[in-house]
Amino acid sequence: MTPEGDAVRPYGYRAEILEILWRHGVHPAPTTPPELVHAFVGDLHRYELRRLRDRLLSKDFPKPEYYARVVEIRSRYRILALKPCELVR
Repeated sequence: MTPEGDAVRPYGYRAEILEILWRHGVHPAPTTPPELVHAFVGDLHRYELRRLRDRLLSKDFPKPEYYARVVEIRSRYRILALKPCELVR
């Protein structure tokens, strides 16, 4: 029970989803809402894209390589194509 008296609902994350989340360093507890997990992974995705843009602007790699690198990052975050409710059983 939470301090407000509400029961904490356990969420049954799908095994394949947990495996993907673990690769991103995300370890949700059974009581972690899928909406929170989805938002956190979205924040990680935006962070990586911003970091890549910063590297481009500091000329760490040539501009023609940028698109392929963006595509590679996006392919690692395909979980974001799912709705939060699809992360659980």
